[in-house]
Amino acid sequence: MRKIFLFCLVFLTMFAIVACGSNSSTTTSENSNKASDELEVKDITLVGVRDAQISSQQIIADKLGFFKEEGLNVTNQLIESGPDIGPMIAGGSAPVSLQTNFMDIILASSGVKVKIVAPLAQIAGTQAVVAGKHAEINSPKDLEGKSIGIPSGADVMIAIQNMANDYNVDIKKINFVNLAPSDALTALEKGDIDAMAAWEPFITKAINSGGKLLFSGTVDNFDEKEKSVDWMSVHTTLQVTDDFLKENPNTVKAIIRALIKATDYINKNREEAIKILAPELHLEESELKEIMNRNVYTMQVDDSFMNKSNGSEVGEYLLSVGNIKNIPNKKDYIDFSLLEEVEPELMNNK
Repeated sequence: MRKIFLFCLVFLTMFAIVACGSNSSTTTSENSNKASDELEVKDITLVGVRDAQISSQQIIADKLGFFKEEGLNVTNQLIESGPDIGPMIAGGSAPVSLQTNFMDIILASSGVKVKIVAPLAQIAGTQAVVAGKHAEINSPKDLEGKSIGIPSGADVMIAIQNMANDYNVDIKKINFVNLAPSDALTALEKGDIDAMAAWEPFITKAINSGGKLLFSGTVDNFDEKEKSVDWMSVHTTLQVTDDFLKENPNTVKAIIRALIKATDYINKNREEAIKILAPELHLEESELKEIMNRNVYTMQVDDSFMNKSNGSEVGEYLLSVGNIKNIPNKKDYIDFSLLEEVEPELMNNK
């Protein structure tokens, strides 16, 4: 009897040791996984633009608490002029930002170490040409001999060139006047120019002032029956500097997850999103609705992004207007590895 008792006592002791060891191993494994997912930094400043194309998801993620759900304390810094973000990135004051892939191509060609980690929206529909109400432009050929106000080197010129090629319009017969969008809007209303080429919110303002949308990067509206075209592709992007990406991968993944939630919200709850965004963007709700309907909010990596928006067409254009000195390789400014970890289904094309 005593032997049986001792055997049981030894067995129970060994079982307890094994069990404790097993629990310790499990706890260690869980703690290890938890540690590997911990945010390297929680307090970040996300630099964007007070613009529906650039920062809609950024604002929604902040206002609806999507950043906080991911453990982030985000300060949204919305600047008024998008091109100002480039120098901020190069100078080190904007390690995490939202702008367009065109900017990243320009930065990469200058040797700035920055990577696009996710696309946010296809915004070529907001790069457009609007005719004045008395311009009598009813067909593409009617543009010959007419004047178009456009900022020198503006990306919307890509859409104009492709439209001209498709319709055999002699682009040399169009008089391009170097005007900032706000000045072009005034000139169009006065009748000093026949049309203006710009982006939102100036396009919608021009239409609401009596102008006529002729075409955009994605829509041919010459006969006032909108037809889809592929005259331009440009995307809003989330980019981070190489140093920030290397040192804070979990933080970057958390930002991506929050922006995915915001993108879904915008697409599924457009009216509610507009109510949230309008005061932040300083726009009327009716005006913002028109603007947002010209954008396609998606974080999908597809052919439109990889081949058209970042292809030789864009590089060659930027080279031709002197914005870059060489066309960088895509791997120098794109890294979707973390996006793929977060949501593999978004990777249609690498």
